[in-house]
Amino acid sequence: MTERIPLAVVGCGGMGHRHIYGLAELESVGRSPFRLVAACDLNEANARSLAEEAERRFGTRPEVAGDLAALARAAPDLAAVDVCTDPGHHHTIAAEALARGWHVMVEKPMGLTVRACQAMEAAAKHTPGRVLAVAENYRRDPINRLARALLDAGAIGTPRLCLEQGVGGGDRIIISAWRHQKVGSGLLLDVGVHFADILEYLLGEITHVYAQTRLHEPIRHRPQEDETGVQGFYARWPLPETISATAEDAAYAVLTFRSGAVAQYTVDYAGHGRPFNHRLVYGSAGSLELPADRKGLPIRLTTAKGEVYDDARILERVPGFRLDEVTTILFGEERAWEYGFPFEETDRKILAIEYADFGSAIREGGTPEVTAAQGARSVAISYAILESSCAQQTLAVDDVLSGRVRAYQREVDEYLGL
Repeated sequence: MTERIPLAVVGCGGMGHRHIYGLAELESVGRSPFRLVAACDLNEANARSLAEEAERRFGTRPEVAGDLAALARAAPDLAAVDVCTDPGHHHTIAAEALARGWHVMVEKPMGLTVRACQAMEAAAKHTPGRVLAVAENYRRDPINRLARALLDAGAIGTPRLCLEQGVGGGDRIIISAWRHQKVGSGLLLDVGVHFADILEYLLGEITHVYAQTRLHEPIRHRPQEDETGVQGFYARWPLPETISATAEDAAYAVLTFRSGAVAQYTVDYAGHGRPFNHRLVYGSAGSLELPADRKGLPIRLTTAKGEVYDDARILERVPGFRLDEVTTILFGEERAWEYGFPFEETDRKILAIEYADFGSAIREGGTPEVTAAQGARSVAISYAILESSCAQQTLAVDDVLSGRVRAYQREVDEYLGL
């Protein structure tokens, strides 16, 4: 039997607990490469809570530590850490963890600014043989895997236009208070990296951005209900009645891909009335309408001749499509075109896939699917939207990625001491 990799979760709040559920899901199908040995958080009450949850799910209680030095003492055989702290701490924790010889998986966004990402990449270069992975989940959804296969197979010809749109939220606090703060990781970054990653996963590199951004709702209120299914993961950490928001909550942008395709990108987290989410790709021979991520609903493929595929027949267009072994085990179907799990279970399964990929990269000395370079690109694209609005002009993503353009980020970098 292959020896398990000793793992610690660093950052034991809502996301840390979600990750434990994902690790347990992987354990339940006998495919976990990890042995959870420690829970680390500056707030030791959070670390104890995660340790108790782990004991219920794995039968053994991990050690509890308040910082990385204490973690090293508590778990001397530690080999890997899963960083689930607030984004502002990602770069310092990852750099120290790598220097201690540990492999690192860090939640998205990879860093709070492009400079923070660069610091993490530099730390990884100084620790050869250590894996630095980014836990990005949308692309792991079996439906998005199928969408990528359809696009690669030319099911709609050459992609020309993508509509990526989401409106809702009103004046409610979304998930946590820090997601509405510029120095905490505003929604256009924290959620924006999801969209940056999935758009590049489906359509290739984004090269240029033109955008307008807004802060529509400077005062946010505690929600009375959860529209997304995500808020419930954080119920044990109650939100304040109101907060003052400092991060923009809406972006209206045009994104240009290296291929020549264009995306109309609209995200408005201050939308009142009917919530709306849409991802639609038009090509030279048809269109591909994708469902919301992690819902398991079918894709709708419409050809130029008007033929519609929105059931199992869509698989005829990609006879070679197969999910990887772990995803197949978790979702119960090698050629999934839909699934019907509750959101909480789907979330666990997709997080389990992240862990499986991280473990595989460690054991095989390979490259994780979402590398530090890709994680940094997603952060740069999200900031390119904000920087474009600030500069009132079209910007090259490379100029933001290199740090040549950082007027919007400067305040955040100064806050971080970068």
